[in-house]
Amino acid sequence: MTMVYPILVAIAAYLLGSLSFAVIVSRVMGLNDPRTYGSKNPGATNVLRSGSKAAAVATLALDAAKGWLAVALVAWFGKPYGLGEGTMALAGLGAFLGHLWPVFFKFEGGKGVATALGVLLGFSGWLALATLLTWIIIAVFFRYSSLAALVASVFAPVYYVLGGGVAWEFDKWICTAIVLMSALLIYRHRVNIQRLIEGKESKLGQKKK
Repeated sequence: MTMVYPILVAIAAYLLGSLSFAVIVSRVMGLNDPRTYGSKNPGATNVLRSGSKAAAVATLALDAAKGWLAVALVAWFGKPYGLGEGTMALAGLGAFLGHLWPVFFKFEGGKGVATALGVLLGFSGWLALATLLTWIIIAVFFRYSSLAALVASVFAPVYYVLGGGVAWEFDKWICTAIVLMSALLIYRHRVNIQRLIEGKESKLGQKKK
């Protein structure tokens, strides 16, 4: 199999991931740029601090959708070109990296939680569901979006390894992509980790000073 197609897929996925919907949705709905208030993170949680739940939901859905679509397109149309799980992993990772460092928005991206979930959905619906439920459980009990994201990012690769051969077919490239996304998610939450330790992290629904 030629390496041209996987490289092109990775580039296209990166460009798709570079669509920062927190900024786009806020502009369309006449809201302030999410990079100018709260945590200054262009993501659904910070958009929620604008007071518009609709904008936050739209941001969450679209950020997840771009991650899912990058993987799904390879799954749907890749086989005739010899593109399998390895290219799906590249597509998912490319979309995720695009969200973190979007070329269209001066490389100022979000933390990647929703996009990562969308990528997991492209890999396996059951994997995405298990990871989402982990996020929900931690968020409900502790009321910290960042803590929920951190716990979910740690468990996602664990779920994939444990479920390999049972709920889904294990693939080393997809596993590698999930591990890399998890590591980057933790890295992008380094400031939140420090705030959690200091007891200064904002809870869900609380406007950040």
